[in-house]
Amino acid sequence: MATLRFLYTSLLMAAFVFAAVSGYSPAEIQSWCGQTPYPQQCEYYLSQSYRNGGPIKDKSDFLNVAVGLALEHAMHAKANTYSLGPKCRNGREKAAWEDCLELYENTVMKINAAVDPNVKCSAADAQTWLSTALTNLETCRGGFAEVGVTDNVLTALMSNNVSDLIRNTLALNKGFTTTTNEAASYSGGFPAWVKPGDRKLLQSSAASKADVVVAQDGSGNYKTVTEAVNAAAKRSGSGRYVIYVKAGVYKENVNIGNKVKNVMLVGDGIGKTIITGSQSVGGGTTTFKSATVAVVGDGFIGQGITFRNTAGAANHQAVALRSGSDLSVFYQCSFEGYQDTLYVYSDRQFYRECDIYGTVDFIFGNAAVVFQNCNIYARNPPNKINTITAQGRSDPNQNTGISIHNSKVTAASDLKGSSGSVKTYLGRPWKQYSRTVFMKTFLDGVIEPAGWYPWDGTFALSTLYYGEYLNTGAGASTANRVKWGGYHVITSATEASKFTVGNFIAGGSWLPATNVPFTSGL
Repeated sequence: MATLRFLYTSLLMAAFVFAAVSGYSPAEIQSWCGQTPYPQQCEYYLSQSYRNGGPIKDKSDFLNVAVGLALEHAMHAKANTYSLGPKCRNGREKAAWEDCLELYENTVMKINAAVDPNVKCSAADAQTWLSTALTNLETCRGGFAEVGVTDNVLTALMSNNVSDLIRNTLALNKGFTTTTNEAASYSGGFPAWVKPGDRKLLQSSAASKADVVVAQDGSGNYKTVTEAVNAAAKRSGSGRYVIYVKAGVYKENVNIGNKVKNVMLVGDGIGKTIITGSQSVGGGTTTFKSATVAVVGDGFIGQGITFRNTAGAANHQAVALRSGSDLSVFYQCSFEGYQDTLYVYSDRQFYRECDIYGTVDFIFGNAAVVFQNCNIYARNPPNKINTITAQGRSDPNQNTGISIHNSKVTAASDLKGSSGSVKTYLGRPWKQYSRTVFMKTFLDGVIEPAGWYPWDGTFALSTLYYGEYLNTGAGASTANRVKWGGYHVITSATEASKFTVGNFIAGGSWLPATNVPFTSGL
């Protein structure tokens, strides 16, 4: 029923936009669509959708039309995706198809939020949600490619040109955004009884004051984290819901879906409360679905928890945590794996005083994310090459990227003894407009003098944005760094400030409510 109501709302919104501004002459269509990066798709779908209306008065009207077009065709694509299920020939194809069902549902939800007059939405919010919508479609296609599908199933998913319509909206909406835009309102941080970093107070109060307690010994409300998340999904209201997870090793895969908002998982500390799984691409799943813990519901907070994937380096992509939660925070947590440990998938995220372990692309994704006061540990890889980041911005108008600020990059214990035979790099470009910066961060001698590693030949080397600003340590020298067109030694504080908490993720408008410490500027 909830799904039907959501689809009904989406259809009403599409109809509202279309009815308000429908009906354009060929000259008007060509004139407006000429302002987009994909004018042919714009002209075709605009002429097909609208027949008998008045003119578009300004660029704001045209943006609404463009978003409406993207919404309409995303909904068509979603319906088309459902129909592809019977064509899946094996379990791996079915896994990729199931990812697409989830991703298209989220895409429709994100685009709908950008046009729904009942949703508070700044231009920065809209750019974030439209960026996520585009990332979702690419993840869907990538999942099928990952399991080896290149025939009609994949072609059917790509044939509707929804991605190009979304790219048009990103280009148009970018003109309305500024670095001072506030993020969507935040609806709950730490409860008063939870003081960040105060473990004694937490342990003495959580059992009685948390909404539910998870304990393997039966002393809480539930024995598994999944049961507690299911309880959160059934609660009335939308305020902060605190799940206290007592010390222990919880062997389960946890999914906090897009309707489960404002959940907080509080553990007993790194290495004490551990959620662990072992799904991997080598084991037959997609990268997207391999996550031990997947968080999609907005406003998530995690504190004092270790997220782990034990599939091992030989099983390739194996995610410990995937977050697509907008305005999410991880404080004093650890993320342990090898390849693709931490999937900063989408939306706006903040990590403070966290530990991240891995080998290949172990911080990756297409969120707008800042890591602050974190420890990043490169492990010993089987192929003797580590790449810390693989950022996935695929469109120059997406407001996404990885910013690592005031942190520390060093070798994990298993790498220290063999670091001479291993080459470790700050990152490589997963997508064409990959964007990553390291600022005021300690880089020890494990980092190669070149600093950065190519993905495939010259792919993305001139379109990426990789920056370094006032880093320290034996690996911080930029004297022998790569000579790529997109690489920058940042010398201007003004340029570096674009990637701070205050500017890059609008942290000043939502992080204070969480009570998590943060530095807004450089």
